[in-house]
Amino acid sequence: MKFRTYKNTDLKVSEVGFGLWTVSTGWWGNFTEGEAIALMHKAFDLGITLFDAADTYGNGLSEELIAKAFPTQRDEIVVATKIGYDFVTHGENRGRGQREIPQDFSPDALVRATDAALQRLKTDRIDLLQLHNIRMEQVYDDAVWRTLDELKAQGKIRSYGIALGPAVGWLYEGVNAIREREITSVQHIYNLLEQHPGLALQNAATEAGKDTMFLIRVTHSSGMLEGQYTPETVFPPNDHRNHRPRSWLLNGIKKVETLRFLENADRSLGQAALQWLLADERVASTLPNIYNEEQVIEFAKAPDCPRLTNEELEKIAGLYVENFGVEREEPKFKGTMEHTTATAAV
Repeated sequence: MKFRTYKNTDLKVSEVGFGLWTVSTGWWGNFTEGEAIALMHKAFDLGITLFDAADTYGNGLSEELIAKAFPTQRDEIVVATKIGYDFVTHGENRGRGQREIPQDFSPDALVRATDAALQRLKTDRIDLLQLHNIRMEQVYDDAVWRTLDELKAQGKIRSYGIALGPAVGWLYEGVNAIREREITSVQHIYNLLEQHPGLALQNAATEAGKDTMFLIRVTHSSGMLEGQYTPETVFPPNDHRNHRPRSWLLNGIKKVETLRFLENADRSLGQAALQWLLADERVASTLPNIYNEEQVIEFAKAPDCPRLTNEELEKIAGLYVENFGVEREEPKFKGTMEHTTATAAV
């Protein structure tokens, strides 16, 4: 495993992290506590030290799993979590898929959520606290950022950032937060097949001269870039992928076939997808969806696989411009995707 350090911090993270989303929400299959912890232990044994949770994943379950999995290894892992959804009041309304519940980013709510997360994690500090799927209102709410600075001054958190979502989009929520605030990390969706607005977000940090680095989720486009799907693939009824249109599956398979040149005896397609992300030094770590032991072994070995060559990177760029040879569909982005006078003046 290789490691990277967030700029201007002492926050060192493994290049591949473990997102608790898969094992704690039921949206990617159901896991017993024992199965989830076994996967986490396997990841740790393979060098993965970054574990990314959210208080709303399983209504606190993801944070509890970290505490149970690593009761004596707190100083050997990096704990990232997210706050912002009011699951205490509305948790019973959370269904399958990515339906949202009301948010609360008021200072009191942020403090309560942080203290509750610390209790569930059984720790005295959170290494990276992320505002979970913020909207433009929070970007420009000074009280939110003062509260985070106070939590940091108190030692309850070491660093803070934002997570964008739940779906692809939220360009200017991210860009404006990078420009206006001093955030250590931005978590967002970005992969070989879904490069916009991820690349634009990362470029915004460079253009603004900011040290913000990026934590990448949906690294394999919901499993597509693992290269295992076929036209006959069927997802379980409760699986979030089951809600995707069939065109997503069929077109995705066609796109993946154009990327098979990235596979070789020393590197799987899934590993190449991670290497493509890690070729950008602004990426701090990646959060592939992990749901079985074979997969965690494959992904944990990715940083040590042969790097993508400049020729391969250029070929990928060309394929993306051509939409990998597939007829282009109108993208369905969420959030603020266009810069307007109103946006700038919020």
